[in-house]
Amino acid sequence: MRDLDDFIGLVRDELGLPVGTEDAATGLDEIPGWDSVLLLHLLVVLERRTGSTLSLPAVLEARSLEGIYALVVAAWVP
Repeated sequence: MRDLDDFIGLVRDELGLPVGTEDAATGLDEIPGWDSVLLLHLLVVLERRTGSTLSLPAVLEARSLEGIYALVVAAWVP
């Protein structure tokens, strides 16, 4: 993942959600189709893609895709 656009593309492709970069700051509870199962699926995908472990409590506290992306960037060791 090079940037937020790549991250949003990954969310769209892996989770099948119709999201774009304009939805990055939208509250997760406002994204149509979003649920906790998708959050766990996204966590697994992100850990596989980045090779980094993400904190489940931190991801659960994230309020938006932008917030999750910030956690990924902080944890990612390329």
